[in-house]
Amino acid sequence: QVQLVESGGGLVQAGGTLRLSCTASTNILRINTMGWHRQAPGKVRELVAIISAAGSTWYEDSVKGRFTISTDNANNTVYLQMNNLKPEDTAVYYCKIKTSTDGYWGQGTQVTVSS
Repeated sequence: QVQLVESGGGLVQAGGTLRLSCTASTNILRINTMGWHRQAPGKVRELVAIISAAGSTWYEDSVKGRFTISTDNANNTVYLQMNNLKPEDTAVYYCKIKTSTDGYWGQGTQVTVSS
């Protein structure tokens, strides 16, 4: 059974940086996309950034220019570098890996940005 293990969340002041990591417990074949979602209290979960197997990326408008998604395909790992964090970035961040047939979610990691 595939498990995604996330790390890197925490408490940071506005303007600070964090780097989230998400690693699959086993090798995943035929990955289509790897991405990060977030869910703030009282809000729906939203897609923040995604990267395709070909390396194409997409970012939600509010994080463009501040967040960067990258991968280490050899180790089934996806990263989210978050710079210039803002209080509105506070949320639980979840990674997701999608193949042609399945989707896998991480357990979530809390990111809290203080003003």
